[in-house]
Amino acid sequence: MSVDRDTVVKIAKLARIAASDAEIDALVPELNNILGWVEQLGEVDVTGVEPMTAVIPNQLRLRDDIVNADPLTGGDIRDKVLANAPAPEHGFFGVPKVIE
Repeated sequence: MSVDRDTVVKIAKLARIAASDAEIDALVPELNNILGWVEQLGEVDVTGVEPMTAVIPNQLRLRDDIVNADPLTGGDIRDKVLANAPAPEHGFFGVPKVIE
């Protein structure tokens, strides 16, 4: 794939970038070089290589999602929390409808 002058003008217009004629003429070979590098990456044999999100192995430190039943420290106190709500609805906080 190669980029011509008209394509660079269209890209600049879509990106809302003001570019002079000299800048556009300079961008044509630069974008073609970048596309050439991308095409070279497509030639690399990656069979058997699993996708990576980072170069070092990372694992999230997860904890068990357990509801604490102790009434002093949290969990299972929905009725006490909703007692302070001005307009509880169906076990949730009722909020006014906002339409603009």
